[in-house]
Amino acid sequence: MIFTKNDPLIVIDVQKAFFHPAWGKRNNPDAEKNIEKLIGQWRNMGRPVIFVQHISKKNGDSFFYVENKEAVEFMEFIQPQKDDIVITKSVNSAFIGTDLHQILMDMKSEHIVITGLTTNHCVETTTRMAGNYGFNPVLVSDATATFDRKGINGEIFPGELIHAMTMANLNEEFAVIMDTESLLNEGILVK
Repeated sequence: MIFTKNDPLIVIDVQKAFFHPAWGKRNNPDAEKNIEKLIGQWRNMGRPVIFVQHISKKNGDSFFYVENKEAVEFMEFIQPQKDDIVITKSVNSAFIGTDLHQILMDMKSEHIVITGLTTNHCVETTTRMAGNYGFNPVLVSDATATFDRKGINGEIFPGELIHAMTMANLNEEFAVIMDTESLLNEGILVK
């Protein structure tokens, strides 16, 4: 796969709210390290980086409520630079209520590369919509992560299983699935 200079890296919801212990056990502890590596490579090659920040409009039990100022901040390793794009959303998809669709249309991107948190929520929803819009998403499997979840019958589904199922559901229907090293080794050419 060959990427153009206009193909952005999209980093979804890598925010301090995910440090809260209420989330429980998480898979892929190296996700942030891989995201950081991808951000560095994208910047080194002069490609666009888009950061998505979730800020909930409803208080309720959301860790992302606007008044939880520290929780909605990006994790420390993410420091948007002047050429980066930052968009805020209040629902699971980065396309709803934002100008992401228009930004990508204006970029004339051939692919978009998606990373972030969590695999089966905002990452999956955004990836599905990106595929439906024809943006040819590449989802980086080891640059995303999720948490254990309780099923409707009380059973616990491990985060690793949820992550794997999400990748299986998206693969070749909504996105191409790659890991960080494969992407950096095979897909870094500029057309």
